[in-house]
Amino acid sequence: MTATQMNAEILRNMSIIAEDEKLLKRAARYLRKLVAEKEDPTRMTKEEFFARVDEAREEIKQGKGKRFSNPEEMNAWLNSL
Repeated sequence: MTATQMNAEILRNMSIIAEDEKLLKRAARYLRKLVAEKEDPTRMTKEEFFARVDEAREEIKQGKGKRFSNPEEMNAWLNSL
């Protein structure tokens, strides 16, 4: 089944469910569960992001940062990870 066919099937079923409030609530709960399973574990809040930036800046001040003299050196280091 293609993505287009699946979308069409889901939309057909949703039009039926939309007429029944109980079914609609159940579908909404289930969809929230599916989305929670799909959540990206690497995703972070704005606050978490800026806290990591601050932490990295502090590490650089302490001399823990990496320096590269050219892009090839940087790419070699990244490829070694």
